[in-house]
Amino acid sequence: MTFPRRDGRVDRAEAEAGGGALGPSAGPGPSAGPGRSAEFPGGPPAAGVDPLLVVDDLVAGYGGGDVLRGVSFAVPAGGITCVVGPNGAGKSTLLATISGLLRPRLGSIRLRGENLGGKTPRQILAMGVVHVPQRRSLFPQMTIRENVSLGGFMLRDKTVVARRLTSIEEMFPIVAERAGEKAGSLSGGQQRLVEFARCLMLDPTLIILDEPSMGLAPRVLRSVFDAIRLMNQRGKTILLVEQNARAGLRLSTHGIVLENGVVRLSGSGHAVLENPEIGALYLGGAVSTPGRS
Repeated sequence: MTFPRRDGRVDRAEAEAGGGALGPSAGPGPSAGPGRSAEFPGGPPAAGVDPLLVVDDLVAGYGGGDVLRGVSFAVPAGGITCVVGPNGAGKSTLLATISGLLRPRLGSIRLRGENLGGKTPRQILAMGVVHVPQRRSLFPQMTIRENVSLGGFMLRDKTVVARRLTSIEEMFPIVAERAGEKAGSLSGGQQRLVEFARCLMLDPTLIILDEPSMGLAPRVLRSVFDAIRLMNQRGKTILLVEQNARAGLRLSTHGIVLENGVVRLSGSGHAVLENPEIGALYLGGAVSTPGRS
């Protein structure tokens, strides 16, 4: 769940940790010009799959500068969509704009056809969009159960809160096993799982995850990715930005590559992972576009 800074401003979170270079691999893949998906320009990613979220010609930034410059893509309902790209590509800015922490200058963001533009973060949260930030957001001096229960702060029916907490404890055993312990006593990977558990308290329509593997040891990553897969299997649509691009794309049904604030490549997670142009992008080169020298 997203917690803005106390001064009401949002940090420009563009100094993300870079993902490992994806080396060239065999097989052609989709490519497109600035701002447009190679597979779909703001429409559904595959026949028969309705988009839950549609981003169209989105322009957003900080101060007088634009970080996102005409971003268009769709998030299919019931899938896992992974956004990858080099540092400064606009990934965290994109997530902040979707969740209402940053107002777009131009373009639209629609959730099931309803425009999110101009809505506050609380209104967007009430519509079912929950944002788990890159930085740890648990209250370390509160217990694990208290932290998870806070995820349902907008719910007035205590019976619903209790029922969801029970379901979440079954899904994430650590919530029950260490319920009375302070959240600050958990490891980084365990805290991330508790953040996932907390975001489920509102039964979200869309879960946004910003760099869920950030700062975690390689041996811990599997449990985090397994948890993401489990939430998806339980019917949750997930949009994530991931520094570990290879692992993120392997996990996902759909992949999007951002470079310099525009969508450069889009397709299934496998297709994007196997695209030979990805290696050039992650090694600092620009994606080739027809007609460019």
